[in-house]
Amino acid sequence: MSQYTAKILWKRNGDFFGNTYSRGHSWIFDGGAEIEASSSPQVVPVPCSIESHVDPEEAFVASLSSCHMLWFLAIASKKKLLVEQYMDEAVGFMEKDAENKMAFTRVILMPTIIFAGQARPSRELLKKIHDQAHENCFIANSVKTEVETRVL
Repeated sequence: MSQYTAKILWKRNGDFFGNTYSRGHSWIFDGGAEIEASSSPQVVPVPCSIESHVDPEEAFVASLSSCHMLWFLAIASKKKLLVEQYMDEAVGFMEKDAENKMAFTRVILMPTIIFAGQARPSRELLKKIHDQAHENCFIANSVKTEVETRVL
């Protein structure tokens, strides 16, 4: 069993009872990284939300994309496919689910991968690697959201 921790720190700034307080806060991780976070401006309007900070919804989409990418790279490396660059422009869709609750109903991963060296995967092999990455992704295995990868 592995454990992962995150420290979330918020300090009051603004009129708490008037609901005009800042939603800005920090995510502090055990390795020392600190991320400035906030509620999404799509949920809580600016200035209570801080648009330049990461919000939990963006982080959710990024977590799925990042986990998928890391598995893709590991599999490609074992297959001796030299990945020069991996870029994903992932999109998450929040809407009412079957239980009429707001939820991410799907996330679409749209990676663009640049390979170097002599070996170039076929479209079929690329899809197989993405399928394996999805099957192994801890984050995708932990959520009920549909995660689709579009092989470009």
